[in-house]
Amino acid sequence: MSEAKRVERPLSPHLQIYRWHIPMLTSILTRLTGHALVAGVMLGVAWLLSATISDEAFETMNSIATCWFGDLVFTGTAWAVWYHLLAGVRHLYYDAGKGLDIPTAEKLGWGVIIGSVVLTVLTILAV
Repeated sequence: MSEAKRVERPLSPHLQIYRWHIPMLTSILTRLTGHALVAGVMLGVAWLLSATISDEAFETMNSIATCWFGDLVFTGTAWAVWYHLLAGVRHLYYDAGKGLDIPTAEKLGWGVIIGSVVLTVLTILAV
């Protein structure tokens, strides 16, 4: 019996031909924003709890919550809330059996991303 000729193939051919899609990105972002909401809520709860402990504890937490880091966390949390809300509404639309074709799913994905950014900016301007 002759020996089979070994063909050189890439280890992961899907990585060479696969491209990112907006529905995939929005799915990943939905999971990430869900986890990011926990960080924002934890900082907010720690800030409120420190007010019940003592004036010194509140001063410490207030300095953290109102510095650039706290502003970044709370702004990110506001974006995560709006993103998560809009993604949930989009999933309700999907659950109704609508918008499941690729062009519509991509438009809805962009709508969720752009809408969450716009709503976050409006929230910041309103505060």
